[in-house]
Amino acid sequence: MQMGMIGLGKMGANMTTRLLAGGHTIVVSDLSAAAVEKAGSGGALPTTGLADLVGKLKAPRAVWVMVPSGDPTEQTVWKLRDLLSVGDIVIDGGNSNYKDSMRRAEMLKQKGINFVDVGTSGGVWGLANGYSMMIGGDKKIVESLRPIFETLAPAPDLGWGYVGPSGAGHYAKMIHNGIEYGMMQAFAEGFAILKAKTEFNMELAEVARIWQHGSVVRSWLLDLLAEALAHDEKLEDIAAFVPDSGEGRWTVAEAIDLNVSAPIIMLSLERRIRSRESDPYADKLLSVLRNQFGGHAIKKQE
Repeated sequence: MQMGMIGLGKMGANMTTRLLAGGHTIVVSDLSAAAVEKAGSGGALPTTGLADLVGKLKAPRAVWVMVPSGDPTEQTVWKLRDLLSVGDIVIDGGNSNYKDSMRRAEMLKQKGINFVDVGTSGGVWGLANGYSMMIGGDKKIVESLRPIFETLAPAPDLGWGYVGPSGAGHYAKMIHNGIEYGMMQAFAEGFAILKAKTEFNMELAEVARIWQHGSVVRSWLLDLLAEALAHDEKLEDIAAFVPDSGEGRWTVAEAIDLNVSAPIIMLSLERRIRSRESDPYADKLLSVLRNQFGGHAIKKQE
């Protein structure tokens, strides 16, 4: 199948490579000429921009957008709206907010252009292992793209599927990432407790290795954790600073809007925000208050 790929970052470039290996014809575009050249050397058809990419695709065209969420995706979709024709398909495989995806679907529909939102998971390992894809949009349009999804997935019948109308794909990915926050936090806290029990002097990498087989907590996240600990158990050179992509925040906001209790996801997001505080003023106030009402000692900065 022929398809355009806009955005050749880590995900877009690896997806292009996997699609080319699967026998598809991929026309590529990126702001970086070097990225386009590299993809071209791997078998993709290079272009000089979006207009050139659209011109090299046969109708009905399918264009996968794999650029950062927010304004980059917004600008790209609007440009494609003016370049594409009735019956063409725009696929957003990035981490867009589902509400933006619903809006973009309606905006493109006014010109007869189809929109498919794909919540994509797999990260840098997707090239070798395949990608998990939660797909929203018109079911018939999604079915027409089956060859693409079957190639990108871990197996033709595994790891991908249609989840609902426009916006549903990115909504499912948003919740997926919220769950991921909670799982990561649980592993982090559990191993922190193991490390704190100094009298046992446990080898954390060995504990993780044991849990990888037969345990109810075995998972890909545990596999990654075991690999990281085997490489560096002390983590002395790692800063305790954890960013968030935004999807955890959206999940928490959605839980509040729907009156659904989600304390684990909320607290895991809070812990990430806390990790970025270089000078935790709130904790200083707590210390001062304890001193004020109880005369408890205040520990000074060293």
